[in-house]
Amino acid sequence: MPAIKYTRPFVYKYQAAILDSKARYTVCEAATKVGKTASHIIWLFEQALKLKTNQRVWWIAPTIGQAKIAFDRMKVQISNRDVFKANESLRTITLLSGGILEFKTAEKPDNLYGDDVYAAVFDEFTRAREEAWHALRSTLTSTGGKCKFIGNVKGKKNWGYKMGQRAKGGEKGYEYFKITAYDAAAEGMMTKDGRPMLEEIEEAKRDLPPLVFKELYEAEASDDGTNPFGYDFIKQCTYPMSKEPAVSWGIDLAKSTDWTVIIGLDRHCRVCYFDRFQNDWNTTKNKILDLPPAPIAIDSTGVGDPIAEDVARVRNCELVVFTTRSKQQMIEGLQRFIHKREIMFPEGLIKDELEDFEFQYTRTGVIYSAPEGAHDDCVCALALARRKWVGVNGGVNEGYWGN
Repeated sequence: MPAIKYTRPFVYKYQAAILDSKARYTVCEAATKVGKTASHIIWLFEQALKLKTNQRVWWIAPTIGQAKIAFDRMKVQISNRDVFKANESLRTITLLSGGILEFKTAEKPDNLYGDDVYAAVFDEFTRAREEAWHALRSTLTSTGGKCKFIGNVKGKKNWGYKMGQRAKGGEKGYEYFKITAYDAAAEGMMTKDGRPMLEEIEEAKRDLPPLVFKELYEAEASDDGTNPFGYDFIKQCTYPMSKEPAVSWGIDLAKSTDWTVIIGLDRHCRVCYFDRFQNDWNTTKNKILDLPPAPIAIDSTGVGDPIAEDVARVRNCELVVFTTRSKQQMIEGLQRFIHKREIMFPEGLIKDELEDFEFQYTRTGVIYSAPEGAHDDCVCALALARRKWVGVNGGVNEGYWGN
């Protein structure tokens, strides 16, 4: 069997502590972009060097796309391309020494049963199904193989968080690690464009909502999981419907199975009108035109554009096109009002949708939406109404609290 000459690449102290842990299972809750993937690729390669012919180590990720990212990085990270052969369709790397590294998805846990695995990395484990860990655990049974869990925190309601708590509590065979972006900055990590990591962290802190920043950069799980508003903040803004007239309207138009939602806010930024319905376009347009006079912000994205333009010819109406960026800005504006207790809404559908609403961090930014199968029409209408309310009131809320 050919020998492979290997020297471990440079790793930071916090990375080395995880890689060299003697625990069978390490659980690492980490900030984004602190080198958790790069370092664990090194560890998995080191485990593969110990294998005999046809023995395997696995990299598991929630999706095929995430598994392929690690697969591609591994190919680049092995400096001598003559020591391995890659199978692109199977996402395997076979070393000349005989060991096989396989990059698999956790999307279908049943597909993980049956093999004998000598070591594994479970990437973004907090975003994967627990059944995938059950399957992976069975493959490590006969080999006694080690497994390293790495991922961003994602609330306190998932199995990954509970596993981290077990490791933190000193459960036998486990060791817990936490890496914040500040840890990486303290060891001198730079961004890929050559700037100090601390500079990027401070920019992110200005750009992102506090709950998002705490999870992604400080590795602090929130009680609210992926909810950008916070359950306690939503609760403190829940009041009976106002009886005063509307000074602004927010309208989210129906698309396919969605609902048209109309929300009115009074001078104190309290919801004073709420309607949610599914009608044909002509009926919807007439219902909007019959609303009492007040400036309107209306969703004009896609199929809603013609009706929005018709309304704008008659009423004081701002046409708002939802893009990832514009939606982020509007949702974060609504979030600020909720956190400052500067908006009120009643019990029922509005509150329910606010509590169900989620954010997801991607490489291109933060995406806000309802969970799969749920609706966010009320949230969007409320955000639009708040946007228009700010324009009417100059961003100043004199407040109604305690009256």
